[in-house]
Amino acid sequence: MAYIRQFKTGSGKTGVQVCYKEHGKVVKTVHVGSAQTAEKLTELLREAQGIIDSEKPALFDLDKYNKK
Repeated sequence: MAYIRQFKTGSGKTGVQVCYKEHGKVVKTVHVGSAQTAEKLTELLREAQGIIDSEKPALFDLDKYNKK
């Protein structure tokens, strides 16, 4: 399971990470970046969600239904 973690850095910025858990323990962490402004934080959160979404399998095979 993957989730997005936000935390305060030592410099006062907000850090964003994608963390992966297995059996209740964090097994992998990907640092996305750190933001000082709300706009940059929003950008980093979208990027983190994109990382999570890119690893999910598709629910439907849309090519099967597209008529060419």
